[in-house]
Amino acid sequence: MKKIGLIPARYGATRFPGKMMADLGGKTVILRTYESTVNTGVFDEVMVVTDSDIIYNEIISHGGKAIMSKKEHESGSDRIAEAVADMDVDIVVNVQGDEPFTQREPLEKLLQVFEGEAGKNVQVASLMQELHDEASIADPNYVKVAVDKNFNALFFSRSVIPYPRNKEIKPVYYEHIGIYAFRRQTLMDFTQWPMTPLESAEKIECLRYLENGVPMKMVLTSYMGVEIDTPEDLVKAAKYL
Repeated sequence: MKKIGLIPARYGATRFPGKMMADLGGKTVILRTYESTVNTGVFDEVMVVTDSDIIYNEIISHGGKAIMSKKEHESGSDRIAEAVADMDVDIVVNVQGDEPFTQREPLEKLLQVFEGEAGKNVQVASLMQELHDEASIADPNYVKVAVDKNFNALFFSRSVIPYPRNKEIKPVYYEHIGIYAFRRQTLMDFTQWPMTPLESAEKIECLRYLENGVPMKMVLTSYMGVEIDTPEDLVKAAKYL
């Protein structure tokens, strides 16, 4: 299977405008993300997909590969779908542009679910990690996912799921990590479907798959590094260098 990693990156982030070009220990966030993704060694090719000349030039000037989006897009999935429309590729992984410490192990585990006889039925997969902090579990900025015994997603929500009505049971809470792997055609199908009711209510795009009857395989990981959403996150990230 041909596997590519695409990093959607826009300049005008709502909570932290220009964060992709923010300095992180002498390199920009987007350059560190690109380099760490390449260094995982799990992809046949890695490219940044952006609507910004600034980000495009940042990657190209450092010898990397980048693609300029031709249209305005609502989501990263839409942006990378435009990029792969004419590509000969089997598996596409959407790597978040604000994850400068991307590592091999989670991406390798994500790609493995498409292999073998069981993998033939997997159309889309994503990552999750256990949540233990009660404040994070209750925080709507942390998207939670409930899974079945085969680790297929049952539901995604900003609310607390499962709700602990039975106080004698200690449920396991999982946070959805927004790194996706798709079969090419599944990604193209996604962009043609209209936004679905639950997706609109929760503002969680992967609910569109579930509402259209497409199972999503979830992969448990224990390491995701630091996602940079705010200037405070950038300060935390600097401590990892």
